[in-house]
Amino acid sequence: MALLYKADPVRGRHWQALFAKHAPDIEWRTWPDIGNPAEVDYLAAWQAPEDLARVLPNLKVLFALSAGVDQLDLDRLPAGLPVVRLLDPGITRGMCEYASWAVLSLHRDMLRYRQQQVARCWQAHLLQPAANRRVGVMGLGAQAQQILATLAPLGFALSGWARSAHRVPGVECYAGEAQLPAFLSQCDILLCVLPLTEQTQGILDRRLFAQLPPGAGLVNMGRGGHLVEEDLLEALESGQLSGAVLDVLREEPAAPEHPFWEHPQVLLTPHIAAMTQPESAFGVLLENIRRFERGDEMVGEVDRLRGY
Repeated sequence: MALLYKADPVRGRHWQALFAKHAPDIEWRTWPDIGNPAEVDYLAAWQAPEDLARVLPNLKVLFALSAGVDQLDLDRLPAGLPVVRLLDPGITRGMCEYASWAVLSLHRDMLRYRQQQVARCWQAHLLQPAANRRVGVMGLGAQAQQILATLAPLGFALSGWARSAHRVPGVECYAGEAQLPAFLSQCDILLCVLPLTEQTQGILDRRLFAQLPPGAGLVNMGRGGHLVEEDLLEALESGQLSGAVLDVLREEPAAPEHPFWEHPQVLLTPHIAAMTQPESAFGVLLENIRRFERGDEMVGEVDRLRGY
């Protein structure tokens, strides 16, 4: 049994050590040193090689080393090949930490205080109680629900929206296109953690921003493809939005001339909200391999039609 790893080589060495210690029966191989391609049963990768069926003719499962799979062109993968995303508890913890920081940064007006620091201006502004701040999350999957649970003790009024109906304790839930305007109208801070699909591509646009309360804040920790960047700049210029925390962009890294770099109302981070940690993810990946070998259902298998 052989597993081929195709991702960051530094973290790959941590993965390799964990497999050597806890699963010596699984032969570890690192791209591009494939060895005999016919012997590779599993591929753990951020992106798959071109012409996967030819490169790895006997591949049984593709394990995406990420919580999402939008970086993969699912239509170009062999039709019967299971694709499994990595439900790493370390990723979830990282997302919750980032969401808390981003929401609190907007809630406590840190963008304005950063501008004041640069201008050497010492001026306090009225503090809005968290109970008076309405935070809405787009996407109500497992990670989004963990984010909401992390925000709950801070006292915010919480709501969530997804395409299908959900029930989350302590969260006012909205569903479908018909309820999207009502959801948006009461979001003082909007977080996007949606999966990127054909339906959600460009969802954060001029039309959506216009339905938020004037002066709302935006956090995008989903994918860069969710955001129409020109529309965000327009909304910030008009005052419809007061600030944005962005961890993802359409093109990464951002070009040196990108307007977000120096925009006073944008807090930009380089796609670091969460990172796969071999120490926390290893057990999940290994268990899924064992599940597949036993003929059991794997955790995190992607529905090709839905794209996640």
